[in-house]
Amino acid sequence: MPAASTTHLVLIPSYNPGPKVLATVQAARAQWTPVWVVVDGSTDGSAEQLQALAAADAGLKIIVLPENRGKGAAVLEGITQAAAAGYSHALTMDSDGQHPAELIPDFMAASQREPQRMILGKPVFDADAPALRVNGRKVSNGWANLETLWMGIGDSLYGFRVYPIAPLMKIMRANRFMRRFDFDPEAVVRLCWAGVRPRNIDAPVRYFRADQGGVSHFKYLRDNTLLTWMHTRLFLGFLLRLPRLLVRRLSDRP
Repeated sequence: MPAASTTHLVLIPSYNPGPKVLATVQAARAQWTPVWVVVDGSTDGSAEQLQALAAADAGLKIIVLPENRGKGAAVLEGITQAAAAGYSHALTMDSDGQHPAELIPDFMAASQREPQRMILGKPVFDADAPALRVNGRKVSNGWANLETLWMGIGDSLYGFRVYPIAPLMKIMRANRFMRRFDFDPEAVVRLCWAGVRPRNIDAPVRYFRADQGGVSHFKYLRDNTLLTWMHTRLFLGFLLRLPRLLVRRLSDRP
């Protein structure tokens, strides 16, 4: 196992993740120490399985929430405890095997070189990726880039990324939203507004079919309604911040 970092940890929010969760966590542990998993009110027995795994692994910590609060709420609980323990950065990844654990060291190294930035995964899809999911994210990406005046968000929805904990925690504590599926895109937009610049790194993503152990909690109508409301809020916030954002973008020019 790699030597323990005192600044960067892997944070995995998990809700009824299906059979791939243990392999996902073990793959992350093979690449990084420490790894924390926030079990977000799961009812599938995965909390007990993960706790048994952690009992034999000092580099693995399991945080169990008593009820399902949403991905953003699980991340907030994780980074709050991480900050209290002295960590400055967290790499978030999904628990269902979609994200490339083998790239954890590369993303962490990029963050350590530029700790003031957020390191964003830019998804590279395989041939089996659902076209509806691949094409649908283009709408959110277009809005996110407009709302930040094209500061460089390669993909607003891909959750494999490294956050500086302090600015993310400050933003989330000041905002009652960002607690569910809206977390990933709203986090990058608001961090850009706060002056945290993105660095994009290509990363593969896999969508597993049900017969391959894949589990999806994405609900097309519910979650697209949530994203629409989120971008409505963000666009209004963008208009209020437009003069300041314009000054910042103009000052970025060579």
